[in-house]
Amino acid sequence: MSLEEGIQLIIRFEAAGSEAKYLQLHIERPTWPRGSSGVTIGIGYDLGYNSASQIRTDWSGHLDAQTIERLASCSGTTGAAAGSLITGLRDIIVPWSAAIAVFRERSIPHYMNLTTSAFPGVDAVDPRCQGALLSLVYNRGTRMTDRAGFPGERKEMRAIRGLVPNKDYKQIASEIRSMKRLWIGTANEKGLSRRRDAEADLVLMSLSDH
Repeated sequence: MSLEEGIQLIIRFEAAGSEAKYLQLHIERPTWPRGSSGVTIGIGYDLGYNSASQIRTDWSGHLDAQTIERLASCSGTTGAAAGSLITGLRDIIVPWSAAIAVFRERSIPHYMNLTTSAFPGVDAVDPRCQGALLSLVYNRGTRMTDRAGFPGERKEMRAIRGLVPNKDYKQIASEIRSMKRLWIGTANEKGLSRRRDAEADLVLMSLSDH
């Protein structure tokens, strides 16, 4: 067993699951997924939440230097302001070969480190649970505190943090499904609900060997 099932889950939701779908949906071009996202390229690589230096490091050798500098200029810009940048970036194409290389070589190790930090003890749980939590962090980040005016926004993240050391797979899965409440009535409700269910189902697969 390995993290591969979780990695494939991320690819399915971030890049429609394959090179063909990636190209068909034209997400080889920079996009803005709405909400608090920044300009996003490749397989869910959010420029808004990466430093300019990190963008240069991650994409060096995969895109030309001029393109990388244009993308690095999007660092730190999120929300509607990021959406306004898209028009000026429409000529940029990030081929699948570059997207999958950066995803596997740079993004996955980075987000696995974040997952380990967010959920102490995750390195000892079943790899399928690790993969599900990796997908969760890839999508939601590691913040455990609620924003002002949004009480309970991260309560499931905090609950999962306490459940991981005990390998309570059933309750971890339940907490992941509970997060679906956050997107009810939003444009992202369908996709994020499906993703949370897929993550929860992957966690429950951990029970098959226990």
